[in-house]
Amino acid sequence: MPHRDPGSVGVVETQTVRLFSDDQPLVLADGSTLGPVDVAYETYGTLSDARDNAVFVCHALTGDAHAAGYAPGAIRPGWWDNLIGPGRPLDTDRFFVISANLLGGCQGTTGPSTLNPDTGRAYGLSFPLLQMSDFVTVHRALVQHLGIARLLAAVGGSLGGMQVLEWATSHPDDLANAVVVAASSRLNAQNIAFSAVARKAIMSDPDFRDGDYAELGVNPDRGLATARMMAHITYVSEDALSAKFGRTPQGEAIRPGFDVDFAVESYLDHQGEAFLGRFDALSYLYLTRVMDYFDPFADTSALAGLAKRPVKFLVVSFDSDWRFSTQHSRRIVRHLERAQLPVTFREIKSPWGHDSFLLDGAQYHATLTAFFDRALEEGL
Repeated sequence: MPHRDPGSVGVVETQTVRLFSDDQPLVLADGSTLGPVDVAYETYGTLSDARDNAVFVCHALTGDAHAAGYAPGAIRPGWWDNLIGPGRPLDTDRFFVISANLLGGCQGTTGPSTLNPDTGRAYGLSFPLLQMSDFVTVHRALVQHLGIARLLAAVGGSLGGMQVLEWATSHPDDLANAVVVAASSRLNAQNIAFSAVARKAIMSDPDFRDGDYAELGVNPDRGLATARMMAHITYVSEDALSAKFGRTPQGEAIRPGFDVDFAVESYLDHQGEAFLGRFDALSYLYLTRVMDYFDPFADTSALAGLAKRPVKFLVVSFDSDWRFSTQHSRRIVRHLERAQLPVTFREIKSPWGHDSFLLDGAQYHATLTAFFDRALEEGL
């Protein structure tokens, strides 16, 4: 049995629910339909009698439904375990926390690697292109399935924060508070370029097979590992990499050549290899493309609905994050302030770059704790 942190929610099993069917399919933002749609999710804590303490967690690009606690037999806890649990910022003695794998995620939720009931084969590249609002449509259906009329809050980092921003601006009646961490309302050219190269690496792998790799019993491992290696570089700061690796050789001495000569190269190789067992290449293509096209404030009336029922926002950035720098967060804040919406902004000092939103930073967690405590005190 794994060691149990006293602040952990313990053993948690992921559940799956069918939210849309062939007869009642999901209608996507582009007008196309998809069904059936299954969704993987977990819950932590207890829903209050008044059903007024629910907080929805939206995961980042490579996340899943398992945000906290331990899967049966697992050694490592969920990806946001330091945030969720008794005595933690999302205190499960007081909050009812929901975490779900998003549409297209292929980690229990329907996506491009799911079998198409019409063909009996995986959807592959015939799976429809998605928009951020499609993620939210599925999240909303899950909340309704759980019998919750309004969320106390939604919280997410990176792509998860983008989902929260979409949810709060398009359906403000659904939630009282929105926490947007290390996110963006519009990717810049550099971010789009990073994702373009990652997708190119995947699709250029000979085993990609036009997206039909699963049916043919292969996997574009080299391309997917390369995509992960490159992305991981953007998730950490230069200072963090320098402090951890510097120019340390991998072996006793560097023997110049094209093998793994430096410790940082070995680290990236490990990141790429570890990624292969837990993420789907098609999901990487589809989810990164959703991020590319997300631009909610392009619609000048995007915040009009919030005038009648304002959502309270907390926007958080990290000073060493160069993937979604503080400028991205400030852009969100400016739009919210112009609409005279209640927004709190914090730039947190952290040496760890974009990945800081996943870590247990004292100032970061104190900021979240104060915001969630106030939200619970004020209620819906």
